[in-house]
Order: sequence, then structure tokens, then C-alpha cells
Amino acid sequence: MSNLSTHEHILTQVPAPSRGARPLKLIVMLLPWTIIAALLWAGLFIHPQPVGGTVAASALERRDQFYGLAELPGGAVLASGSYGKILSISRDGQIRRLSTPTRNTLQDIAVWDAEHAVAVGNDGVILFSLDGGLHWNQATDVPRSGTANKLNRVRIGAQGLAIATGEMGAVLISRDFGRHWQRLRDEEDVAWNDVAILDNGQLVLVGEFGRVLLGNLETGQWREVESPLSSSLMALTFRDAQHGMAVGLEGAVMETRDGGQHWDVIDVGLRDHLFDVAWLQEQGVWFVTGALGRWASGDAKSWQSGTLDAQNLSWHVRALPVAGGIWLAGADIGRWDGKVWSLLKP
Repeated sequence: MSNLSTHEHILTQVPAPSRGARPLKLIVMLLPWTIIAALLWAGLFIHPQPVGGTVAASALERRDQFYGLAELPGGAVLASGSYGKILSISRDGQIRRLSTPTRNTLQDIAVWDAEHAVAVGNDGVILFSLDGGLHWNQATDVPRSGTANKLNRVRIGAQGLAIATGEMGAVLISRDFGRHWQRLRDEEDVAWNDVAILDNGQLVLVGEFGRVLLGNLETGQWREVESPLSSSLMALTFRDAQHGMAVGLEGAVMETRDGGQHWDVIDVGLRDHLFDVAWLQEQGVWFVTGALGRWASGDAKSWQSGTLDAQNLSWHVRALPVAGGIWLAGADIGRWDGKVWSLLKP
């Protein structure tokens, strides 16, 4: 047999590709792309289902910010803040979130007695409670501006009186524990940040650009008085009908001894923004708080200042004196006893 014939004989022994080999090869080639497509489809359209019970969110979360504080007659503290949150903090530090009908930030909260409470906040929201804060209802007839409606503060008086202040000149009044509201003044392009309710229906308002306004609930008359400062005033507190203090941006502090008719600038040793002022009855001194964990305390003769904690540079917009210390709320919330800052943790 010739060499050619031998080669031909060998070739004839090699089996020809079967008809099923080509589809198998095609499947092998497409398999990786099929897996990728299946994973993409699962990622887009299949959502994992929880196994067992759902995990409830903590009442206090790290993202929370708080702007309002009020004490209930039994010693528990209510704190209002972001996401429409209102927390109840018992005297032993137990935290409970109370249900509210809003997600708007609540800028302030106030308590009349064991039953009645009120909270105000962004977009003109006002809530009221008739059972000590356990349940909250939203007031439905709140006067609104076509421009801005943030309410910064609410102050309360006897027999269900409440006055809320805010953007676009908002000065709103309720005489039935926060259920119904009406305007005390026409809308104007200024933010009123706080109001003090004094004896005989006298009102003192402070706001942007250092403005101070005196009013009277009985006569309806208003009068602006000269202010020695141009920085925006953020908070105001009176310890009696004559003696009051206002604080504001850039370390602004000023004091009145005649019910708000005249004001004197006070140097408390701080240049940071100040957001609240409180009168500490037990010590007989004023207390101011603001940015970067700063605080100052004193009277007409002398002041001392400091930082809550070397590791705490948070801002605080509300100070609530209670027995044995002061609750502070802002970027975080905690208690200050004059020496130690105790942060409330989730």
C-alpha cells in the first residue's frame, strides 16, 4: 500500500463530527453570559424577604437633631426634633418615641400641665396633646404665608395661652391649648425667633438684625424699641417682669432691667453664636449656650465660660433647667451638671 493510500486509510478512521457536537459547543460558549444575565435580573427584580421578625428602629438615632425641650410635672422630659420626632425621657434615662402625625422638623415644644402640651415646627406645623404627650393631633387652621412658614419657638401662659413666632413676621396666638390659632400681626419680611410673655399681657419679641418689639395683648398695640446690637437675636428669657436677657449670633448678649424698654450689652467672654439663654433659679445665675459646645454662666457682676467636653464640639439650641442640672438639645442631647456632660446615647 502506498504512503498516500496509508494516509487516506488513516483519515477514514477519524470519525466525522456528530450533529450534536455543535449545539453543545454553542451552549458552552453562551453559559457565562447566561449566568451574568441571570444575576442582573435577580438584582433588579428579586428583593430579599426578611427572615423572622423585623428589627424596630431605635427611639434615638445618631442622625437625630433636637430643637425643643420641655419638662412634664412628673419629671420626664419631652424632646422635639428632626423627622417629626418627639421623645419622652424618663428621670432614670429611659427613652420612648411618641407617635406624631408629621415628618416635619419640630423646632420647639412646651408643656402646661400633666395633660396639655404643644409643639411647633417647619412648614407651619403645630401639634397639640391632651394626654401629656402620649398622643398628638395636628392643628388644621394655622395661618400661613405664601412665602415661608417655619415656626421657631412657642411660649405658653396661663389658661391655655400660647404664642408661636417664626418666619415672615409670624406671631400666632392660641387661647385653647394649641387647638386653634390666629395672627397677632400682619405678615412682614422678618423672622421673629422668640417671645417672652410677661405680666398683664405684655410681650417682648426678638428677631433678625437685633430687632426688639414690645406688644400688649389687651390693647393690641406694638412698639419697636432701640437695640444696641445688629446681630440676629435667637432667644429671650425673663426671670421676672423686669429682668430679661437676649442672646444671638456672634456672641451677642444683652440685658434689660425694665421689662424690655432699654437694653445693655453684656460681655460673657464668648464670640461664638449663642442660641439659648436660661435662668438657673437654684444658683441665681444666667446660663447661655450655643455653638461648639460653648457655655457661659453668670450674673450682673461676673461670668465664667467653658466647653461642655473637650471631645464635644456640638451646637445646642435649647437649654432646660431641671433639678440638679440642665438638659441641652441640638446636634445631640444630654445633661450638664456644671461639671460633667452626660450624653444621651441610642
